[in-house]
Amino acid sequence: MTSAKGPRTPLTADDWSSAALTALERNGLPAVAVEPIAKTLGATKGSFYWHFSGRDDLITAALARWERRDTDGVIAAVDRGADGADRLRVLLRLVLGAVVQTPGAGSIELALQPHADHPIVAPVLARVTERRMSTLESLYVEQGLSKARARDRALLAYAAYLGHAQLAHATPDRLPTGKAFTAYVDRIVETLMP
Repeated sequence: MTSAKGPRTPLTADDWSSAALTALERNGLPAVAVEPIAKTLGATKGSFYWHFSGRDDLITAALARWERRDTDGVIAAVDRGADGADRLRVLLRLVLGAVVQTPGAGSIELALQPHADHPIVAPVLARVTERRMSTLESLYVEQGLSKARARDRALLAYAAYLGHAQLAHATPDRLPTGKAFTAYVDRIVETLMP
């Protein structure tokens, strides 16, 4: 494919899944549609069908990308960047701070909730939630909590994250900014620590 500006690099499946994830973050699952994403990418539907058999494949690829970025990537970053007792604190600060400081952070979860029974979304959402909860439970056990108490605290921490994401999405002006935001996140983290 060429343009007046010179040769154009062909789009990859990764380009399509990235654009689909952006559409999902901004406008929910219905926005993951071939024609509007093709227009955004300056591509044809033929380019899409070179990589995917249909919309469901694109949704699957976008959700896999989200899972790698926002679950696998976050857990790996915490594992690389912290030791022992600090891992839980680092994880909580990272995800709570990202909801406000990183465009789109937390919005995927919010966009997927109304579609939690969708045949493609449901297993991914269940797997991501289970992985996140399991990680939180393990970190709370490392802090000395029993398995049962760690499970309860993990549920509380995950609910706090989802509520924080909803608040940041729906009423961002309610959250403090600058140093006050950092202090606010610190208070949440300390509340969630055992």
